[in-house]
Amino acid sequence: MIEVTNLHKSFNGEEILKGITTTFDRGKTNLIIGTSGSGKTVFLKCLLGLFTPEQGEICYDGNKYSELDEEEQRNLREKMGMVFQGSALFDSMTVEENIMFPLMMFTKQKKEEMLERVHEAITRVNLENANNKLPSEISGGMQKRVAIARAIVTRPKYLFCDEPNSGLDPRTAIVIDNLIKEITEEYDITTVINTHDMNSVMEIGEKIIFLKNGHLEWEGDKSQIFKTDNKAVTDFVYSSNLFKKVRDAQLKGL
Repeated sequence: MIEVTNLHKSFNGEEILKGITTTFDRGKTNLIIGTSGSGKTVFLKCLLGLFTPEQGEICYDGNKYSELDEEEQRNLREKMGMVFQGSALFDSMTVEENIMFPLMMFTKQKKEEMLERVHEAITRVNLENANNKLPSEISGGMQKRVAIARAIVTRPKYLFCDEPNSGLDPRTAIVIDNLIKEITEEYDITTVINTHDMNSVMEIGEKIIFLKNGHLEWEGDKSQIFKTDNKAVTDFVYSSNLFKKVRDAQLKGL
């Protein structure tokens, strides 16, 4: 579990995060949504320890980040997996080498042990027989699977995903959403996903927070978001005819 209390973050005198308080539960897919400029990316980077807030606290399973020494903070970051927008794979490395990279960086395992972990991750994301291919030789959906395998190969306690469906067609995006949800449940990970994709909200939104101008405007789950009377949320969610139809069906109980 990740607990956030009264989080504030500013840049050049401009306050970006304005007192966010929320929790992200272990074993669930927690989504951060909001319009551009709402503070989603800054919030995610604070959770990753890349930005230091001026005020407030982030606790990881009861451990306050601000009270950890440098070595403890480094150990905590090693328990975090990250799926970057656009996958961020190394073009000159094979699938196997890309997935192995975090193990080489953060562990002292023998090559045989690392390969065993890599093959386990490859199998979990259904990428068998792609070990020796380069990123340019596989599809965008497969590249995203490699990124997920790389994120989980260290067996993290916390998984962060930044727009994991960016650039994917709707059908592949649903497959990736469900894969992330399955891994979250199987490995009992605290997963936090930064997304603008309402299909992801509908598919895997077990906990959703909506940010607006740096404030936590609303939180709930994928069923509650269709029933809220918060105008900022409804404007965001029902910005297309598709989701207006979904809302009508939800309210009618169909």
